[in-house]
Amino acid sequence: MRGILVRRGLQSLLVALGVGLLAFIITRLLPGDAAATWAGPRASADELARVRVQLGLDRPLPEQAVRYIADLVTGNWGTSIHTRQPVLSDVSGRFMTSLELVSIALLIAALIGIPLGVLAARWRGRPPDWIAGISSSLLASVPIFWLGLLLQLVIATQLHWLPVAGRWDRTLNDVAVAATRTHMVLVDSLLAGNLTLFVSGFSHLLMPAIVIAAYPIGLFARLTRAGLLETLGEEHVRMARATGYTERAIIWRFALRPSMGPVLSALALVFGFALGNTFLVENLFNFQGLGSYAVDSIAALDAPAIAGTTVLVALAYLAANLVVDLLRPVMDPRLREAGR
Repeated sequence: MRGILVRRGLQSLLVALGVGLLAFIITRLLPGDAAATWAGPRASADELARVRVQLGLDRPLPEQAVRYIADLVTGNWGTSIHTRQPVLSDVSGRFMTSLELVSIALLIAALIGIPLGVLAARWRGRPPDWIAGISSSLLASVPIFWLGLLLQLVIATQLHWLPVAGRWDRTLNDVAVAATRTHMVLVDSLLAGNLTLFVSGFSHLLMPAIVIAAYPIGLFARLTRAGLLETLGEEHVRMARATGYTERAIIWRFALRPSMGPVLSALALVFGFALGNTFLVENLFNFQGLGSYAVDSIAALDAPAIAGTTVLVALAYLAANLVVDLLRPVMDPRLREAGR
């Protein structure tokens, strides 16, 4: 386990350095002049020169790249042009908001997709398997933007089951702002002991989470079915079946846990995919997270904010991969025996 942690940590460090260089290149490839954008359209030549010195744009590109990486390491990610706030402060708060949304979405995906895959494997080649296969294919292929609009039209506008957009009811704005600690409305409402805010936040969170969960549900169902069918043919399962265990007990006690390897391997990829989907979903549902912040930054050609968002998403993806690598030997004893 320690060897895995050290090896993956070193790999993640190298990838993080590469992402930092990529973010620097992105800031230099954006159209326009960062100094002119910062100083404003009416800035004089002297003001532009002063801003260029302030931003370090007067230095050679290699020196700018080294300074940028050093600033990333020390937590100085620059200042956002459109919010005039430190980028690290902006993206960290927005990231926690998006992390809450993505976490709920992945939880929904696991609670639906894994049992759906078990059902398909249990009744292989029968109607439940066909229904599960069609459902997972549809969910994995449906465009999330179209699905979001459909849910808004049917569930919010016509049935009035859930609110159409936002993070909480407008009447709770002052309460929500006062309760903000982690930028995660469910956690903040629980810390504040405000059940009304929790219910409102959860109801506003549910529909965008369902939209993001659509693809992972289909993927988890397919991977669970494939992994379970492979595990059901192994020797320890045949021995359990020979001792008289029921098929349900064999699946849930002996086969399901070792077959979760593909699902865990896909979890980090799905996490990154879900974070990417927040760029569309958050704007569709007026959800003020990292995705909406990135869209606003791109519209404003805010190079520091765009680079900061890129770096943070990459670091989150690397962390998710590291956690998955550590969890796989815990879930599957065969990997521990193989020395992984």
